[in-house]
Amino acid sequence: VQLQASGGGLVQAGGSLRLSCTAPGRTFRRTTWFRQAPGKEREFVASIKWSGGFTAYADSVKGRFTISRDNGKNTVYLQMNSLKLEDTAVYYCAAGAGGGTYYSENSYHYWGQGTLVTVSS
Repeated sequence: VQLQASGGGLVQAGGSLRLSCTAPGRTFRRTTWFRQAPGKEREFVASIKWSGGFTAYADSVKGRFTISRDNGKNTVYLQMNSLKLEDTAVYYCAAGAGGGTYYSENSYHYWGQGTLVTVSS
């Protein structure tokens, strides 16, 4: 199953973007966004369970990003507000059955292709 990530683009600092991650025909127990900035390792951003009752965020995005899901559309969203230069990265969505730790890449079997977010000054 290939996840489809979209919504990236170029935005000025302080602006907003909404990313989408769609899994055609599938609903996963947990979906998570990671990101990888140039020259850095991929890092956890935000995670949500299929029920929507559990969400988690990296400290660096808490209060600015909101993860949500629409199970009817098999889509998870990442609303990103008050974007900063340091949010520039390729954002990946990942999904899995919910085992393992939510912030670990090893917990996910399915990945999207990545969508580039560039924040300019």
